[in-house]
Amino acid sequence: MVAVADVCVIGGGIVGLATAHELAVNRGHKVVLLEKETTWAAHQTGHNSGVIHAGLYYKPGSLKARMCADGNRSIVDFAREHGIPHQVNGKLVVAVSGEEIGPLTVLAERAKANGVPARTVTAAEAREYEPEVQCVAALRVESTGIIDYKNVCQVLADRLVDNGAELWSASPALAVRASGSAIEVATERGVVRAKVLVNCAGLHADRVAKLAGRRPKARIVPFRGEYYELRPQARSLVNGLIYPVPDPAFPFLGVHLTRMIDGSVHAGPNAVLALRREGYRWRDISPADLADALSFPGTWKLARKYAKTGIQEVVRSLSKRRFADSLARLVPRVTADDLVPAEAGVRAQAMLPDGSLVDDFLFELAERQVHVLNAPSPAATSSLEIGRHVADRVAEQLR
Repeated sequence: MVAVADVCVIGGGIVGLATAHELAVNRGHKVVLLEKETTWAAHQTGHNSGVIHAGLYYKPGSLKARMCADGNRSIVDFAREHGIPHQVNGKLVVAVSGEEIGPLTVLAERAKANGVPARTVTAAEAREYEPEVQCVAALRVESTGIIDYKNVCQVLADRLVDNGAELWSASPALAVRASGSAIEVATERGVVRAKVLVNCAGLHADRVAKLAGRRPKARIVPFRGEYYELRPQARSLVNGLIYPVPDPAFPFLGVHLTRMIDGSVHAGPNAVLALRREGYRWRDISPADLADALSFPGTWKLARKYAKTGIQEVVRSLSKRRFADSLARLVPRVTADDLVPAEAGVRAQAMLPDGSLVDDFLFELAERQVHVLNAPSPAATSSLEIGRHVADRVAEQLR
């Protein structure tokens, strides 16, 4: 079978679906979307914390800062329009010692630069929102919310089908080649012949780019984020979202507490190297994926740079007590007995050969190709904005 389209989108997570939605529903292009799994949102999107981020953490002027602030509004508007359950209940970023006041102030200044509604509050004011929290001061961020991104993806998929797009699940891209003025993508189901290829493959974005003849400058290195959730009897300890002040020596946010849309309270994630690109447990090992990561010089440079912190993350992964201790810094009444394991997630993090993590969304353009090579958090929040950005790049290719 041969399907003819304006655009072939590879990847059925929220970024791929949002991009396909923008192209097909909002701009009227003929779209075929390919997903290697049998369901949508099977990996990063379906295993994240469900947070609608506000955009305070990111470098002012960066794509993340702009798209997250805009995405915070657009994803909430989309949820309201389509009846998707969500809550905008705000969050606290808490300084638990005087040493964290300075970094908290810097974070408040960054929030202001990014147009994020946030204000510094006293410990007493913080406890008005979260009676069990421990802090000396906090940043109250009003526009943070929660949502079920799998639900968002299902609505996007339904609207795509209703508007004539073809969605092929269980259809990994096997080969990509240029054919005259088109790009042909081969799958077991058939061939998609399109004017433009869009790569939103997440954990496999670099491999799809190579399949299409590119040599991406960044490599995807997977990091597993492990979660616990609070037992039902302990859920009352948390009203909304409680985050620590980020450690400037580590490129992740640290474990935090999030009341989910269903009322459960998730705790985490930590961050450890995944031994498989879809490695949600320590025993999920792919020799090929592991060799790919360990043969990349950036992996070893990153490991040397963050050796101490990395060891601490592994210890916390293996010890529920250590995990609970990290949470107890924020909410002292949380104990190891309150925690039960929850689903882990894997973050597709683009890394450069010098060991630096790509800290912004990364897009690469080629003739009749648009590749989304780095779209970790806050990509779900920003998904509709990423879709618009990619669709603009596609429009340039179609001229």
